[in-house]
Amino acid sequence: MSATAAVPITTRFAPSPTGSLHLGNARTAFFSHLWARKSGGRFILRIEDTDVERSQRRFRDELMADMRWLGLEWDEGPDIGGPSAPYSQAERGDFYQSSFAQLEAGGHVYPCYCTAEELELSRKLQRMSGKPPRYAGTCRYLTAVQRADREARGLKATLRFAVPENQVIEFTDAVHGPQRFASGDIGDFIVRREDGSASFFFCNAVDDSAMGVTQVLRGDDHLTNTPRQLMVLDALGLRRPGYGHVGLLVGADGAPLSKRHGSTSAHEFRERGFLSAAILNHLFHLGHSSEFDGWVAPPEMPAGFHPEHLGRAPARFDESQLLHWQKETVERMSAPEIGAWLGAETSTAFVELVRHNIVLPADAAPWRAVVQGELPPFGDEEQRVIAAAGAGFFEAAAEAYSASETDFKRLTKILKERTGRKGAELFMPLRVALTGLVHGPELGPFLNLMPPETVRRRLEAARDSCSKSIIH
Repeated sequence: MSATAAVPITTRFAPSPTGSLHLGNARTAFFSHLWARKSGGRFILRIEDTDVERSQRRFRDELMADMRWLGLEWDEGPDIGGPSAPYSQAERGDFYQSSFAQLEAGGHVYPCYCTAEELELSRKLQRMSGKPPRYAGTCRYLTAVQRADREARGLKATLRFAVPENQVIEFTDAVHGPQRFASGDIGDFIVRREDGSASFFFCNAVDDSAMGVTQVLRGDDHLTNTPRQLMVLDALGLRRPGYGHVGLLVGADGAPLSKRHGSTSAHEFRERGFLSAAILNHLFHLGHSSEFDGWVAPPEMPAGFHPEHLGRAPARFDESQLLHWQKETVERMSAPEIGAWLGAETSTAFVELVRHNIVLPADAAPWRAVVQGELPPFGDEEQRVIAAAGAGFFEAAAEAYSASETDFKRLTKILKERTGRKGAELFMPLRVALTGLVHGPELGPFLNLMPPETVRRRLEAARDSCSKSIIH
């Protein structure tokens, strides 16, 4: 265990309610939750909803429901409050405004009147000259008269942070190690938008410090944001949290995880019937190494979590691996738990019959049809089995069933005596006739669950199928 992990820390998850909980974000929240629980610390949920146009309450509610489904309970948050309330950034405007005033008083920011067109032209010219695009400092040294002139013309100003010259911003990343950034490579950046709302760079950083977050864990696409945020915190005299940036979650092909890879949100996997323990087991092993190589019960995961073993490289999400963890999870469930998961008044007998043949709830549907319903048309292989058995076999099977009914051993004994068949020659055509498939759970228990009229009807249908084959 690392020294860091032994100290109680406070982590957070700060999603924007602009869509469903992406699996990559869920993984970051999960690791942050594990880190807090491992150290005996606290886990905070903060909603970053300053983007008023895109933020929606329904996404916030869905996100919180999916986090609870995953077992990622928070100690402070918008619904339960806490010492740093409010936990919705849309409600923290007064705090941001007082921070802006402090930056203005210290000469750390200035109004910028550049239009979007002017900024794009500046970036284009920089790229053409082989320079990395960054803000050129156009408005940084405007005089009071020049600023008044722009305001008189109705130009709205953003507020930019004046990046200090000739400085080196240093910090030790929990995943990537020591980091150094030259301030000359960072252009002055916006901390307040034209409409007066705080930018991501700003509110994300000051809230982490104000809420007592000691360790920020996020995707490594935010690594270059960190020096900007540290400069803001230093200018305000606020405490720096620790930062760690994990490799992003990508598809099996190495491309960023997107809809073309299939389901990408926790909500979609939940709707499909995946179990939270399966999701957590897959995420636990993605970009994180532990002494726990196999399936881990979620309550045991904090003990096996090692922040020093978080990966820098992108982690490849593969649904076939998730299906493996899903199957492992189903195998460990009790019959009542599986019945509740499957729904539709599932009996314990049915659960015990099919539990080794299902991975998702949809997998149970064909077996329900086998027990009581209409079988789909036989496939080519099934038709060959039925035809090879012959009509006489199924006539004898129907008679044997009438003599034995649910006693499967007696049925097969009688059928063996009357037809001379044994082994696969006896069991395979019987299985196909009754289930429509050449594989599946044991046939005897199925027979116990099937209504007698269903068994008779299917044996007669197999007999008639053979007769039709002969005629044609």
